[in-house]
This record gives sequence, structure tokens and C-alpha cells, in this order.
Amino acid sequence: MKFGLFGGAVLKNDGNSGDSLGYEPFMDIVLEAESLGFQSMFLVEHHFGGDGQISASLNLLSHLSALTSKLRLGTAVTVLPWHNPVLLAEQVATLDVLSQGRVDFGVGKGYRDIEYKGFCIPKEEAFDRYQEAIKIIKKSWTCRDKFSWDGVYWKFKDIIVEPAPFQKPHPPLWSAAGSDDSIRAVSGSGFNVLFDHFATFERTKQRLDIWRAACTENGRKFDPYEVCLARGLTITLSDKEYDEAIQRREARLSKMINRFGTLPGVKNERPNSYSDKGAELDDAALIGDPETIIVRLKALQEMGFEYVNILLPDDEKSLRRFSEEIMPELDDTIRQQTEVNEPALAKL
Repeated sequence: MKFGLFGGAVLKNDGNSGDSLGYEPFMDIVLEAESLGFQSMFLVEHHFGGDGQISASLNLLSHLSALTSKLRLGTAVTVLPWHNPVLLAEQVATLDVLSQGRVDFGVGKGYRDIEYKGFCIPKEEAFDRYQEAIKIIKKSWTCRDKFSWDGVYWKFKDIIVEPAPFQKPHPPLWSAAGSDDSIRAVSGSGFNVLFDHFATFERTKQRLDIWRAACTENGRKFDPYEVCLARGLTITLSDKEYDEAIQRREARLSKMINRFGTLPGVKNERPNSYSDKGAELDDAALIGDPETIIVRLKALQEMGFEYVNILLPDDEKSLRRFSEEIMPELDDTIRQQTEVNEPALAKL
């Protein structure tokens, strides 16, 4: 199983320094994650929320590309209806060149009403705008001659898009999917799929089963590394810390759902009692001591998941504990090497 990070910097204006220094703690955590063996950083894109969430994800990833050397740089997701597709193709290709082929381009059509309203784009146009943008972006990356485009939403005349991406034919395309129909559609498109961190384990398994079946129907081989699952993470070392973590998560999710609604395919439901240790924990997040989190990750692995993005933690200590106490238990290479060495060690 491999692990990445998901989320983004949140700016907190203190009234004096403005927003200019707000990204430094985020950068520190991402650089630490690369040194600890995390594979990727997928950045969100949101607008007009008033809570400091990252809006220009490609700009921030460009800065990260200069600070890192191995980390995959992903978007989760770039909302295509908001962007000129040719300019977007140029920006992503430039990032791919600068990072020497480390870009994972996650795309979506958005779901927040506040963003559709802010950009003055009718929500009923979202899917068609998304579809047209995808066609233009792929053509921009693969056509080395001038071309024109006369579409419903976009028109271009005698253009050639530069630079060409570093990865051939272009960076891997990922799409968020939550509903059954969208999961099947992503499988048919040939894209990789991103699953959100809100769905329960039960719903998460249903989604993967639907993806597997859709791959079979589309003549596509199931590859677990073409499926990336996001999960919240809080490592707790006492009952008090556990209860506090549950309460914080509930408060955050309730606030977000009240402001923006739920993602497609996610019901607005939560278990009645998190704190009952005797009950089966069926919420989405990975909350508990390291042993509990290992058990829950192995349950995901048994479902067929091998790529998990952890929501960006608040501090580097959580990352280090996760990498030292949890990741080795899910890493087949480390575990197999240990098993090979054990007979030799026994002879010493």
C-alpha cells in the first residue's frame, strides 16, 4: 500500500501580515512528508468560501515542484468549468515539464452552489462544459500542428499549445467520482478515479465493487493504483483524545455540509454515537491508536485499495508517527524483507 497527502493550505489572515505568509506551515509538512516516504500531494481547489482554502492550486504546485524531487504533484480536483481549457493545458504542461513528469491531473465539474453563482455559470451546464474542456485539453496536449476549435462554450483559431507535456502522451488524468453512474462513467473514460473521504467503509466498498465491475464491462484491467482513496487521519493515544477527535471531525463535517451540501453519492448521515467503543466504528475516518488505524487500513486493503491519500494533518508529529508505526505494517516490501531476514537473524 502506498500513501499520499490530500488537502491544501489554509490562509489565516491575522490582520497585520495579510495572507502572504500563510503557506509556510503547509510547505513544511509537505517537505517532511516527502522525506518520510509519502508518494504524492493532491491539492484541492475552492473559491469564494471565505475560509482561506486554496484557490490557485497549480500556482502552489509549481512552487512545490521546485522544493521537491520525488513527490507526485496532483490536483483533486481542478474544476474545469471555471477555467479556459487552453490556458489550463498550457499551465499543466508547464508544471509537468518543470517537475520532470510528476504531475497527476485530477479534474471535476464542481458541486458547490456558491462557486457556480460566483462565476455566473449555470449549474445545469456543468457536465457539458466539463466534457468539452476535456476534449480541448487532450487535443492541446497531443496535437503538434495548429488546430481550431468551434465548440458550444469555447472557440479557438489556428492555435498550437506549448509546451508539450513531459509525460507522454500527457499527464495521468484522474476524476473524482461519488455516485454509481459517475464511477461507471470515469471507468469508461479511461481516467483514474479519486474517491472522497466522506463515505463510510460500507459505501467505500460498494464504490470499489462498482469500479471493478465497470472495468470488466469496459474491457479494462483493474489496477489498484489507478484508484486513490482519501481518508481523514487522527492518531489518538487515550480515550479522551479519541472522543475529542470525533467531536472535532463531526463539527467540521457538519459545518461544511451546512454551508456547501454533501458530495454526490454521500448521504448526510453520521452514526448516532461515536464514543461507544463496543459498537463497530463505521465512519469514514481513520481515528484511534496506531493499532486501530492499522486494522482499519488492512480492512481497506482487503477490499482492494492500495493507494490512500491521508488528509493533511495539523502538524509534522502525526506524519512521523504514521510513517514510523503504521506505514511499515502496510508496506509489502518492508514486511517481506523483514521476513527474509528473520531466519538469518535467528542464527546469530
